[in-house]
Amino acid sequence: MPARVSAPDSPRASQSPPPVGIQGDLELELMSLANALYNLGTTVVNDSTKEKDKPGSGKQVGLRVNEVIDHLATIDNMSQHIRTLVPMQILTDIDNGRNPMHLTKDRLERAATENQFMNGKIAAVRVQLLSMLPFTRELIRFKSYRTLLDEAIVQTFPELADHVTSSSSHSSSISSVPPAGDPHPLLQV
Repeated sequence: MPARVSAPDSPRASQSPPPVGIQGDLELELMSLANALYNLGTTVVNDSTKEKDKPGSGKQVGLRVNEVIDHLATIDNMSQHIRTLVPMQILTDIDNGRNPMHLTKDRLERAATENQFMNGKIAAVRVQLLSMLPFTRELIRFKSYRTLLDEAIVQTFPELADHVTSSSSHSSSISSVPPAGDPHPLLQV
């Protein structure tokens, strides 16, 4: 297993173990590729500062290039077994030089802001419903009064029973309102 190398802005500390399975293996291989690229860069810089006349100075660079190619081939083979999709926006941001950790932080902050905004809207609606509660109680009283009146009319004038029940069906078409003692389910905290 190659040595763990962690970037300063890595999502996990270098002491944490990689995930189990193919994704963990892929993460280790990517870290090894980053290490091989770093070694290739330092080898190129070191070889360019040495005398060019010395024999064998190019062998080190060739070996480092072969290491990088081997890591890339291994990653390509591993990619056949990975089904995780990466959003195109993430890849574009990385290509444009944005750090994925900053992008994640920005998205989380935006989601938190939108959540706070929606919580404020919900609280405002709840307050508005509570302010309408007295009107709702009056409506309940009106409906019970109407029911009592309809019953009295039917008892006194039985021939009007068809007209009274049809008009009371209009009043009962108003959405059902809970009794005055029971708070509405939306208003419960």
